[in-house]
Amino acid sequence: MDITQLILDDHAEQRRLFSIIEQIEPKDVDALSAVWLRLSAFLDVHAEAEERFFYPDLMKLGEGANDADEGTVEGETEDAIEDHNKLRDAVKAVGAHAVGSPAWFAAVGEANVVNSKHMGEEERQGLTDFRLNADVATRHALAVRFAAFEAEHITGVKPVNKDPEAYVEAHG
Repeated sequence: MDITQLILDDHAEQRRLFSIIEQIEPKDVDALSAVWLRLSAFLDVHAEAEERFFYPDLMKLGEGANDADEGTVEGETEDAIEDHNKLRDAVKAVGAHAVGSPAWFAAVGEANVVNSKHMGEEERQGLTDFRLNADVATRHALAVRFAAFEAEHITGVKPVNKDPEAYVEAHG
């Protein structure tokens, strides 16, 4: 088991759930509500798990990969925390609209855009960086903790934005 693979698997599941929402009729508010509830909880839990288990070790072991902000692991991590905050805000914004309405679908679409941009960066930067710089035993140990956290919080966590600079300072 490897934390980078677990994160990639989560990304695939997030993409799948967004795709499911796109294929449900707007009038089927029960199905839309159920899938959105699952997806929004999953997005929050995934971000929190990364912030607890992945990024602190990336800060210790990484060097900055590919197009990382400022070419450093600190820039890479700060950008990821900012992205998580934007995603939490986008997820929250969905709740301001009636499920199935054009505005609701637009807000879900915006959350998808924010999430997709973040996942692409993370896959090119943080995950690549970690595979290059963390040994298999470390990646396995973190995967166990990551998977356990997600399983314990299957119904969600309280979404809390974090100050990116303070996060990097605390974990760097």
